[in-house]
Formats: sequence, C-alpha cells, structure tokens
Amino acid sequence: MSGFGVYIHWPFCISKCPYCDFNSHVRDEVDQSRWRAALIREIATWAERTGGGKADSVFFGGGTPSLMPPGTAGAVLDAIAGHFGLSADAEIALEANPSSVEAARFADFRAAGVNRVSLGVQSFDESALKFLGRAHDSAAALAAIETARRTFERFSFDMIYALPGQSAADWEAALRRALGLAEGHLSLYQLTIEPNTGFAGQVRRGVFQPLDDDPAADLWDLTQEITAAAGLPAYETSNHAAPGQESRHNLIYWRYGSWVGIGPGAHGRPVLSDGTRRATANRTKPESWLEAVETSGHALAEDRPLPPAEQGEEALMMGLRLAEGIDAARFRRNTGMALADIVDSDMAADLAGQGLVRADADGIALRPEGRLLLDTLAARLLADRTPA
Repeated sequence: MSGFGVYIHWPFCISKCPYCDFNSHVRDEVDQSRWRAALIREIATWAERTGGGKADSVFFGGGTPSLMPPGTAGAVLDAIAGHFGLSADAEIALEANPSSVEAARFADFRAAGVNRVSLGVQSFDESALKFLGRAHDSAAALAAIETARRTFERFSFDMIYALPGQSAADWEAALRRALGLAEGHLSLYQLTIEPNTGFAGQVRRGVFQPLDDDPAADLWDLTQEITAAAGLPAYETSNHAAPGQESRHNLIYWRYGSWVGIGPGAHGRPVLSDGTRRATANRTKPESWLEAVETSGHALAEDRPLPPAEQGEEALMMGLRLAEGIDAARFRRNTGMALADIVDSDMAADLAGQGLVRADADGIALRPEGRLLLDTLAARLLADRTPA
C-alpha cells in the first residue's frame, strides 16, 4: 500500500493558543507512569488487531509532545518496535515548541530514537507571536532552530501568515528569513479562524478582522513563487520541501496508507489483519481516555468498517492535496476501487479544459491554478453514485 504509520497523541500544553482547534488540554499535573503504561497498552491492542507489520513512521503530535519525558518517548518507541517492528529507515518525528526548556531536551529525545523534529515557530515578529498567543519569543525560536539543526537528521518548522493587516512586503520578508533558516522543509499555514477557538470569539466580538480573501490569495501566490524559486516548492497544500525531504509520515495520510491512532482524540485508518479498513477515533478527554485504556486496552469512541466507496472519497480528498496528485494504480491498491469509479470523467475533462486539473489514465492532480480551489474542485470531481 502506501506505508504504515503510528500516530501518538500527547494532549497536554502549557497554554491554549487562540487559533488552535486541536485536542489539547492544560493540566497542572500529569501522572507520567500511568500515561506511559496506557500508551504502551493501547499500542499492544492495535498490534493484535492489525496483525503487526513494520511501521514506516511514528509521529508524536499534540498538544505539545516535547513536554513528554524523553524516557516515555523511548518506551513508546520500544513498544512499537516490539509489537509492530520498525522499518530500518523509519521516520520518527516529534512536534515541539521552541522554548529553551524543551530545546534543552532535544538531545535526550534524539537518544530515545527521534530523528525528525517539527518546531511550532509561527513567526519571528514579537507582536505577531503575542497576537498568536505563543509562549516563546523570536530569540528562543532562533535558538531552537539551531539546536534542532545540530541534533536531528531532519527538522522543519511552521510559520503562520495572512495575519490581520499583514502586507505582501511583510510576509515576503518573513518568508525569506524563514527560507534562510530552513533545511529542506517548511510548513506554511494561512491563519484560519476555526469554530470554538479563542480567535473565533474575538472575531465575533469585533476584536479584530481577519484578512480578506483576495489579499490572502495574493499572499498564497507569493508564497508559491518564492518557495519554488528557493528550491522548496509546495508538495502539499501547506507544506514545502526540497526533493526527498517531504514528511514521510504525512505522506502516508495523503497517499491513503494505513495508520493507527494512539492517545486521546487520535484518529486512525488502519487496515486490519483480515484486510478490512476501519475508521477509528478515540475519546478526546485525557482522563476518560486514560481510564478506558487501563480498563479495556482501548478508548475507542468510533470504530466502524469503511466501505470501498467511502475509502475512495477519502483517498480522493487526501490525494488532491498533493502536488503529485493521485496515482491510479496506487489508488486501486489502497481502496480496492478504480479511480474512474470515483471521479466524474465528464467533470474532470471540463476542469482540465479550464486548466484547473490534469487527468489521464495514470491519475489525476490539481494544476497550480486549481489548488486554491481544492475543496470546491474535489466536491465537483466526485462521481454521483445516487441510484437512478
């Protein structure tokens, strides 16, 4: 298929950022021994259900997994290696905040087995960092990038743009600075106001006005132009990399491989030992997840079979995010369906004629002119399978 990955969700943060809609929680104390044991037990449960199989990647996400003791990360990786096995070149990635306290532990995480780190830098501007609710300053971000460079085989960092009032000149200066510090990979996200976040409440109260769509689209175009010229073109909607430096774990998602989700709120699309694919999601509240795993070995809030048609729709939505698009042969291997069974061929031909889509017998992809219209075009490409 398209690889097998293990996602580990560590739900705890120092504070909740106002733009964040991830399953993250602030707790004064965390019983580290209980959490370590529960993560290991859930890994064992999924190894039994899937029949094992070597993991091509492990991703510690959150929350802020760099707040996890490095010893816990090591124990989790030992459990994955014991129950599943790890490919010889497996990518072991960890999300981290660029605080001095967390950066000081990078060497311990590297000793535990982590070989790639993703830093939540978001900005080098002090006022922007304050607006975004980040706990670090620019100096800490720069120091963490340098520490990551010295410690890990591969590293990346995130930036957020299209902030309220941000000009093209402001973003270009920030982006060029980021490119000068990057080493093969950057994640560049436009600020999105998600429901039930601090920013959503601020916008509702008139505290600030998000950047309008047209200037935000201009910043998108500028981003594509500058990153491509710098040798880090977009390989996915918000991710840019030099060839061979792409996030291997995230490629498993976008190419619709198989993965298990471990930890509170973690989602998975595992292929079980009988060859069926499941849609899974864990309980989101940390305490509820912990108690359920200790009692039953899992904390599933959703666990259902995915019929081929739904797999095809998901694979289409995920694959169109990639610049490479969807390979027809891989699509059939991963879903059991032909790409032609999911895609409306007449619509694909029409969109190709408009210069928005590339479609042929080998697969389908969005052209650069269509990538800003991802959701709209994906919905239009889905074949209507409603019975007559």
